[in-house]
Amino acid sequence: MTVSDFSELTRREPEKSLTEGKRSTGGRNNMGRVTVRFRGGGVRRRYRIIDFRRVKDECSATVREIEYDPNRSARIALLEYEDGVKSYIICPVGLNVGDVVRSGEKADFKPGHVHCLKDIPDGLNVHCIELYPGQGACIARAAGQTAIVRAKEGNYVQVKMPSGEVRLIHGNCRATIGQVGNLDHNSISLGKAGKKRYLGFRPHVRGVVQNPVDHPMGGGEGRASGGHAKSPWGQLAKGYRTRKPKKASDKFIIQRRKK
Repeated sequence: MTVSDFSELTRREPEKSLTEGKRSTGGRNNMGRVTVRFRGGGVRRRYRIIDFRRVKDECSATVREIEYDPNRSARIALLEYEDGVKSYIICPVGLNVGDVVRSGEKADFKPGHVHCLKDIPDGLNVHCIELYPGQGACIARAAGQTAIVRAKEGNYVQVKMPSGEVRLIHGNCRATIGQVGNLDHNSISLGKAGKKRYLGFRPHVRGVVQNPVDHPMGGGEGRASGGHAKSPWGQLAKGYRTRKPKKASDKFIIQRRKK
């Protein structure tokens, strides 16, 4: 088992005013039915309210703390603005306590600063990207993730996603300069099954070892292969296209992630 050394953290307890309760669903919807299997348990945690919009262009903010967030793989940074308002952001590589960050046209092109995509030079690494103007960051938010601004086309900007897909995003969408921190996250080995249970995951049972009443691939004398790979509800799992045609979205994709 390997763990992070947490050497970059400067504080153990979160800012209380920026946290709220987080209830576990156990994989169930509002009717109590299991919609996501093999979920449940896990350590209790509080949710840290992250500012994914970064719209305070009128004043700069100072990084006060670098903290751990149990709800995501990236670290978070506590900002304090000139007017006294505090907020959390995703912490990029190179952002340290005491640094000053801004958003808007007056901001620098340094890690943690926020610009509209149309104002960012080509070839620069960005993260926490909006897909629609004003929506809030929804792309490249996990540890180590980064996207690249490729070119400008009228009101749109070509962005190479972490998956390799090249997509057109409106130039008024905001993005944060730099790469998401905690680069060693992908090399961590959980080491034991119990560590997975702490994270809220229950044991995953293969379809071929279940009974025929529970799974299409179950049953048979001896160790049967199970036939064609299917989901528990009979949908083909390999090679069968499940994506519905999204004509409004397809025209914005310049290059697919799968060749």
